[in-house]
Amino acid sequence: MFLSLTLFSLNRKKMNLKSERRGIHVDQSELLCKKGCGYYGNPAWQGFCSKCWREEYHKARQKQIQEDWELAERLQREEEEAYASSQSTQGAQSLTFSKFEEKKTNEKTRKVTTVKKFFTASSRTGAKKEIQEAKAPSPSINRQASIETDRVSKEFIEFLKTYHKPGQDIYKQCKLFLDTMNHKRDLSIEEQSECAQDFYQNVAEKLQTRWKVPPEKVEKAMDQIEKYIMTRQYKYVFCPETTDDEKKDLAVQKRIRALHWVTPQMLCVPVNEEIPEVSDMVVKAITDIIEMDSKRVPRDKLACITKCSKHIFNAIKITKNEPASADDFLPTLIYIVLKGNPPRLQSNIQYITRFCNPSRLMTGEDGYYFTNLCCAVAFIEKLDAQSLNLSQEDFDRFMTGQTSPKKQESDSFSPDVCLGVKQMYKNLDLLSQLNERQERIVNEAKKLEKDLIDWTDGITKEVQDIVEKYPLEIKPKSQALAAIDSENVENDKLPPPLQPQVYAG
Repeated sequence: MFLSLTLFSLNRKKMNLKSERRGIHVDQSELLCKKGCGYYGNPAWQGFCSKCWREEYHKARQKQIQEDWELAERLQREEEEAYASSQSTQGAQSLTFSKFEEKKTNEKTRKVTTVKKFFTASSRTGAKKEIQEAKAPSPSINRQASIETDRVSKEFIEFLKTYHKPGQDIYKQCKLFLDTMNHKRDLSIEEQSECAQDFYQNVAEKLQTRWKVPPEKVEKAMDQIEKYIMTRQYKYVFCPETTDDEKKDLAVQKRIRALHWVTPQMLCVPVNEEIPEVSDMVVKAITDIIEMDSKRVPRDKLACITKCSKHIFNAIKITKNEPASADDFLPTLIYIVLKGNPPRLQSNIQYITRFCNPSRLMTGEDGYYFTNLCCAVAFIEKLDAQSLNLSQEDFDRFMTGQTSPKKQESDSFSPDVCLGVKQMYKNLDLLSQLNERQERIVNEAKKLEKDLIDWTDGITKEVQDIVEKYPLEIKPKSQALAAIDSENVENDKLPPPLQPQVYAG
């Protein structure tokens, strides 16, 4: 008996430890590309890295083009057969077989050429013509540039001067790319993203192979190229109207607002905000993740995510007095996102995914932190009662706002906590009490209304029963009664009525 109780207690302790660490655990392998190439994956790329996603995308695109090509050829054959049968029924016997074959061949050649033009890239002549048209001045290109755009352009030119001859070629390539993108506004955002990724790859290869630039300089050059290009393209490619990015932003924002009641304890966040230094780190992390929306360049947005993550690691390190682990980082990042509710979160993630230099997203600390942010947003979107170790009933009540988790009492605060935090919790307690009081008043009012309705119905029923039991009988009108003094025979002996008299004053 004692042995069974001991085993039971040990199993229960293991279950409790497991439930305590159930939190949010993401293994390092889950952050990598699911194709096994060793780079970081991304939920926006269906778990692939940038390189593998492009390969899969190209395969799917080539398959689609091949299917469209086969469909076009089949339709072409059917049209030719229909044309041949109609010609034969309309008296085409006068045509000789050789002329018919010649006409058929010409018709087929014309249609095949049309199909090839539809499914293949434009010819070299068309490309030159497009470039010449792109060089022509247009109102959109010659519009008054902003101060930031002018500053970035000057910095880019000054930077390229250190590269001498390769710098001139890089500048020409960037100008050509911008002109081409200005003429491809009607393309989908995915196609524009593919054009940008191809441009990054081509320029990086030219820097390494043709211009023999050292690897450390190649990375700096690519950062400046990205900054110059995306500062000019930001207005057109960030949260475009042709996508559902804005709709996703609103959904995530609404979701985070509904989860305002989630506490650090529910997420197993190893951060003690009662420590002033830790509280400052949390505020800085929230500021950095919110500041991401104000940046134009994907690299600058990534830098905000990296700074936010480093503040999180410092906060965990101060709290635990030891280096933070990956299992501690992700729950804290989720808590920071819930507490900060960054604006246009999905739009910023999509913008970085589409137009950032792919080498930054695939490797390095920027790629690691960005992948964790994507995982945090995905977790928030799918967060449920089991994730927080709550019952479904409590989770539903918290989500609907019927109640909230018990707040920390103001007396239990340490003396170092600022008055604003104490007053905030006091106000939250008052609001919770007012909410409960209002619910009681509403319930009592509904009960009173029901009692009044029942009382009215009861009185009405009793009156009806009495009327049915004792019906009202209306008797005919009786004769008028005579005056009281009609039979008085001594009316003539009554004194006369008193008359008013006037006396002279």
